[in-house]
Amino acid sequence: MSKFPKNAPSTEKKAKSIEEAVELALTELGIEKENAEIEVIQEPAKGFLGIGAKDAVVKVTAKKAEKPAKAEKTAKAKKPEKAEKAPAKPKKNKTTGGVYNSESPAENAKNFITDVLNAMGIEVTVTAELKEDIIEVNLEGDNMGVVIGKRGDTLDSLQYLTSLVVNQKSEDYIKVSIDTENYRQKREEVLCALANRLAAKVARTGKKFALEPMNPYERRIIHSNLQDNEDVTTFSIGQEPYRKVVIAPKNPKPYNKRGGYKKSEIKPADKSYPADADTEETSSSSVTYKADFKPQQHKAEYKNFEEYLAAHSKD
Repeated sequence: MSKFPKNAPSTEKKAKSIEEAVELALTELGIEKENAEIEVIQEPAKGFLGIGAKDAVVKVTAKKAEKPAKAEKTAKAKKPEKAEKAPAKPKKNKTTGGVYNSESPAENAKNFITDVLNAMGIEVTVTAELKEDIIEVNLEGDNMGVVIGKRGDTLDSLQYLTSLVVNQKSEDYIKVSIDTENYRQKREEVLCALANRLAAKVARTGKKFALEPMNPYERRIIHSNLQDNEDVTTFSIGQEPYRKVVIAPKNPKPYNKRGGYKKSEIKPADKSYPADADTEETSSSSVTYKADFKPQQHKAEYKNFEEYLAAHSKD
């Protein structure tokens, strides 16, 4: 007789082996093997050539659950759980502490840029120097492409924010120029080359050309580079941040789609064109062209162009 109560959950399972049957039963009851009573009802038999084969049949009964929960709950009640640690507050930069009240504008610029880039997870070496009314800042470090951004957008934004911080308590306006890996000079060379190439195209075609939107600094480079050009002039159109430079010809000329200038209407001094090797003059005011001879229409009557001219010379 089983030592477990009658109302204990149990199940019977059939499989090719006892182990498989037990595993199926344990899965169904949701218990471990040590918490179950296993009773083999039928041993498996292979039979002869498949005849008389029998599956294993087992009965699995769950043992009576103990009451460990109570003791555990009591112990937990006596020992309160440690409070979860609050998320660590972001550390402020040790150098600045987020305060930019130095008497030196260059120092304020350096501290602000350091804080911003540290918050981005970028380690850089920042040097800042005030020259007259311009603070020249240079950044050195790894992964400077992220700081530069697409066409210098990120670098320009950082420069703008730094300018706001520097001029917050300054009586005179101080300009800020931030550079890294000599990006500013390289960008200026690219823009000058682009301006010269487009100016040549505008002068050749007589058509104005609008560049893509640029910031004021880059627009000034285009204007300055082409201000002494004899063939083109420049001006800006649109509103920020979509303001762009237009390169236009100073003396526009008509231009056709075939790639050349349109010829002005030619009015010959004489109505008759001079005779050449392919034409023969028949009167003082008319010319017969070889193109007027249509061999298909005159095939039966004339053998060649000369016979055709001779026949029509008295027309």
